[in-house]
Amino acid sequence: QVQLVESGGGLVQAGSSLRLSCAASAGTLSLYAMAWFRQAPGKEREFVGGISTNGDNTYYGDSVKGRFTCSRDNAKNTVYLQMNSLKPEDTAVYYCAATITVVERPLEYDYWGQGTQVTVSS
Repeated sequence: QVQLVESGGGLVQAGSSLRLSCAASAGTLSLYAMAWFRQAPGKEREFVGGISTNGDNTYYGDSVKGRFTCSRDNAKNTVYLQMNSLKPEDTAVYYCAATITVVERPLEYDYWGQGTQVTVSS
């Protein structure tokens, strides 16, 4: 098992950058592929990006390609989501999640963090 804690969210202006972190408060993140999802009010949870266990492979949703980057530091038991050129439509609660293989379906993920709010003003 692994327990996940996200941090780094906040209120920023359009065009700004933020870096989210997801740390394991219990368990070992290096055993899991990791992903980031987001959910805006009234919308379904959306796949943002994912990263393989060793960090060699990354995957992104179409809406964030070229702007967001997933990375991980297994020595620190932490994964990151670097978000650049933020847009108001990026406003959502962002969650990290752990699984065996990165897929875009939220139901395939076994462990979730509590989420961190990102708000982008225009």
